[in-house]
Amino acid sequence: MTDDQPLLGLIALVTGASRGIGRACAIGLAKAGAHVIATARTQGALESLDDEIRALTGRDTTLVPLDLKDGDGIDRLGGAVFDRWRKLDILVSAAGELGVLTPVSHLDPSVWERTVAVNMTANYRLIRSFDPLLRQSAAGRAIFLTSGAARSPQAFWGVYAATKAGLEAMVETWRDETAITPVRPVLLSPGPMRTRMRAAAFPGEDPETLSPPEAIVPLVVDLCRPDREPPTGVVRFTP
Repeated sequence: MTDDQPLLGLIALVTGASRGIGRACAIGLAKAGAHVIATARTQGALESLDDEIRALTGRDTTLVPLDLKDGDGIDRLGGAVFDRWRKLDILVSAAGELGVLTPVSHLDPSVWERTVAVNMTANYRLIRSFDPLLRQSAAGRAIFLTSGAARSPQAFWGVYAATKAGLEAMVETWRDETAITPVRPVLLSPGPMRTRMRAAAFPGEDPETLSPPEAIVPLVVDLCRPDREPPTGVVRFTP
């Protein structure tokens, strides 16, 4: 570990790494010295990420095309990480699904099921598969992106708010369960950011008034440092 590379030699898994906050975190963790395992659904976007990380750091990225709705695929990834590294130091769960902004009574069951699958079930499967590997780290860190909608739900945000509230309850429970282990689960609320999901939710908003995803990277790196104890509760990014 060095001052400019505080995560040197650590193994980091980032979901949703093809764009937005996930991509920015993957690049930031790599620049901080970590070897990044990047997952997303799109092979081409992952290859573009690999090219950028290699140009910036001279190091390769482990690319894993994966749909997080595939729970068995998450289990296989956990097995592959164990076979190669025997541990995981950092998990950043950045993949997310907005769903559809509509009254709860109008939600199509397929939208509900897809949003629950990505925002809640996939995170449960990640915890289930990677808890043993994070416990093998000297200071395992697991960061999950949440939202103010979890605790302040508003009309039409039913499925997104419900899944983020469920995610928070699950992660806080896991945090209590890992209190005497090296694992530190963290809930991180990025607030309004210049992402594709934000644009879909607020199509009339000027994106230039929002922080870019890269702005949150220093906070994420700091939360992942093995020499610092991350805070409890929901960590909120302030530009």
